[in-house]
Amino acid sequence: MKVPTFRVPGLRRKKAPDLPGVAGVARLDRRTKRLTKRLRPGEIAIIDHVDVDRVSAEALVACGCAAVVNVATSISGRYPNLGPQIILDAGVPLVDDVTPEIFERVREGDELRVCDGLLYLGDEIVGKGTVQTEESVAAATAEAKAGLSVQLEAFAANTMEYLRRERELLIDGVGVPEIRTRLEGRHVLIVVRGYHYKEDLVTLRSYIREYRPVLIGVDGGADALIEAGYLPDMVVGDFDSISDRALTCGAELVVHAYRDGRAPGLERVTALGREAVIFPATGTSEDVAMLLADDKGASLIVAVGTHATLVEFLDKGRAGMASTFLTRLRVGSKLVDAKGVSRLYRSRISTSSLFLLVATALVTIAVVLSYSPAGEIWLAGLRDLWNGFVFWLFGLFS
Repeated sequence: MKVPTFRVPGLRRKKAPDLPGVAGVARLDRRTKRLTKRLRPGEIAIIDHVDVDRVSAEALVACGCAAVVNVATSISGRYPNLGPQIILDAGVPLVDDVTPEIFERVREGDELRVCDGLLYLGDEIVGKGTVQTEESVAAATAEAKAGLSVQLEAFAANTMEYLRRERELLIDGVGVPEIRTRLEGRHVLIVVRGYHYKEDLVTLRSYIREYRPVLIGVDGGADALIEAGYLPDMVVGDFDSISDRALTCGAELVVHAYRDGRAPGLERVTALGREAVIFPATGTSEDVAMLLADDKGASLIVAVGTHATLVEFLDKGRAGMASTFLTRLRVGSKLVDAKGVSRLYRSRISTSSLFLLVATALVTIAVVLSYSPAGEIWLAGLRDLWNGFVFWLFGLFS
């Protein structure tokens, strides 16, 4: 007997109409590198980042965000930064100069919709900005290139100022602390979570396996090493963009401190029950790692993800990058970029030599088996096994 079914009117939910724009959960942070740690695919990133650099843009795109909302100007015209173009090339909408109150009006996890430069929280407009397009970014980039000479002058001035303040450290190594990790006469691999660090680590697998360099992670570079399957021997940085896992992996910790002795990262290290060496220096943590390796007698320094060109120095967007320029001059005789190592390095055992070695071993074994009493017994046993196999095979078809 068929049981009748009944529909109760009014209980069926109507499907919400599709609204224009991009919708997703909002994630907010004024520091982009902190935001990318918790940003998930399909979410909307709300940042406060003047002149979005290449590394930050690639990290946002890699997270799979649905849109990027920037309270600041993503390309101010100060220099031709690469970030905005990378975001647009990935098909991610970019809205600039958004109302600063967005950080008070929107909470982490709110459902947000972005359409034509307007930010909707439900039906309420909570922010307004300027939509960046291919044309607007291209125009701003061209304008920035025209005024690049001003930035070069500022970069040169910052370089001279750093040289004046840190000449004893750069020239004589005054102020470099003692460490327990032995670097003298060894290769050192310094990893910064920067340009193409993942690809470089993949290409260096053979080099790392054969030469066993000392692995130094600079802040998030330690996490990059762990993700690639390695354990860092030393971690250097101010520890603002590194996981607790990397800080407690057993590596020696070197805290990059200010010249006045303040070390913000030391408090976190102490809270985790670890000890650390303090290295006061004006430059970046990348510089500290290189100067440390050079002063302690490393025979070769291989850099992964570090800044190597003038465009990369400017793209970092920090006056302090002048220190990296001088540091590279200081350690230049030992410093090699990871891409150079992958192109020049070849395994010391070639494929043809390996095949020849295997063939020679097989021939040697065959000769020994042919002329020794024990070999005759082995050969007789192998013949019996072969004959048994052939007999069984023919038995299947007879």
